[in-house]
Amino acid sequence: MKHIFAALALITAAPLAAQTTMTAKEFEAYTSGKTLFYNSNGQTYGAERYLEGRRVEWSFLDGECKPGQWYEDNGQICFTYDDNPDAQCWTFQLGSSGLIARFENDPATTELYEA
Repeated sequence: MKHIFAALALITAAPLAAQTTMTAKEFEAYTSGKTLFYNSNGQTYGAERYLEGRRVEWSFLDGECKPGQWYEDNGQICFTYDDNPDAQCWTFQLGSSGLIARFENDPATTELYEA
């Protein structure tokens, strides 16, 4: 009986481990026309508006909006902003509660979660 429960646990855990990185097409379909809020370590991190033509507006919710754009580069979603042209590249996965974003310029960085 213990073996059956162990096998069932592995089967139900498999879909969680099987999450794949979103393609640019999937990311665009999910985000277009939306404003998404992100948390890190249970704290509000910021929000981004996803506009037409892969344009965005980011805010750390401090009253300042930073316009920019995003593009796909080698399987990552990269953002540049008018005040910072250096690419900030992320990978995104769709979890059970929304997007999970991992900053690829520094993989040790904490993940962001859609709120």
